[in-house]
Amino acid sequence: MSKPQNKPFIIGVAGGSGSGKSTVTRQVLASVGADMTAVLFQDDYYLDQTHLSPEERCKTNYDHPEAFDWPLMMQHVQALRSGQAIQMPTYDFTQHNRDTQTITVQPAPIIVIEGLFALYDAELRKMMSLKIFVDTAADVRFIRRLQRDVAERGRTADSVIAQYLETVRPMHKQFIEPTKRYADVILPHGANGPAVDIITTKVQSLVSHLKKPQS
Repeated sequence: MSKPQNKPFIIGVAGGSGSGKSTVTRQVLASVGADMTAVLFQDDYYLDQTHLSPEERCKTNYDHPEAFDWPLMMQHVQALRSGQAIQMPTYDFTQHNRDTQTITVQPAPIIVIEGLFALYDAELRKMMSLKIFVDTAADVRFIRRLQRDVAERGRTADSVIAQYLETVRPMHKQFIEPTKRYADVILPHGANGPAVDIITTKVQSLVSHLKKPQS
């Protein structure tokens, strides 16, 4: 794939666990087409923990910014901006460790960075053309997280509740909630239809402009 003539339009989608970030990302993808979009999921950039025992991995604070491989993520964003494909890591939440498989992500006119801390790093924010914070009530976020972790990640309800009380809630208040002030758009009540429609309309307009033949 040839390098893009212009820098990609980068969208950051942040918010608490269970807020609806993935829903917003899916709707952006559906509105413009997967071929026009590259998506980086911050969840896949958790640090490799092969050197730790399974018991030690369970003690990691996964809701703290230091749990993520920021240098690798920044390297991959810069590569995509320069028109280079990347090998995005994948994370196995049942093992609390990075998987051996990677996913090839091709450069595209639109890059979506989705994650708890998508708006946390100043250098990453500078590269973004649109910063979104998905703001959802805490009780709704907790219920969604509980249902997801039990159904998809092999967790017990007791372990999910304990983690929520010990790290998820305090880390949200300390690190995630404050990033709301950096957002260009705050989606109240989660990924609500009218607000997301405004975003997808803007992105569709941008894509239409990019697809226009150059004179």
